[in-house]
Amino acid sequence: MRECRPSDVEGLTAFLREVDLTLSGLDAPSVRLWLVRDENDAIVGSTGYEISADGRHALIRSVAVRPSLRSQGSGTALARFALGRAADEGATTAWLFSRRSGPFWQGLGFVSADRDELARALAGTHQVRLFRQSGQLDREVAWSKSLPAR
Repeated sequence: MRECRPSDVEGLTAFLREVDLTLSGLDAPSVRLWLVRDENDAIVGSTGYEISADGRHALIRSVAVRPSLRSQGSGTALARFALGRAADEGATTAWLFSRRSGPFWQGLGFVSADRDELARALAGTHQVRLFRQSGQLDREVAWSKSLPAR
């Protein structure tokens, strides 16, 4: 796994589009992203987060694994990596939106959360701003998890 570089954004955009995840802000400095590539240099996994202005909240995003590689623990490892990095950066609560993957996130300790509370805590993030502007926020399902102090 390595940090996403500006030269990776085009490939990451294509990968996230394939797995139907949000594309906003991928090149923004406030979005932290990491990639996993296979032996042919193709992106097969990604993970990341956006941090709130006060540093206390992290919006987990872009956690994805190529469909042919799922159910092997890679998604869990990618999610845990992002959670650990967010905690290292000082975040005390992790949040995310997921309408399809609730059981996966519950397995990592996430609980159902109030989407408006998420949107308030992370109002400045690219994903929240996009969801507000597009009207998608009202259709989203929010999840949260307390992060241990590190």
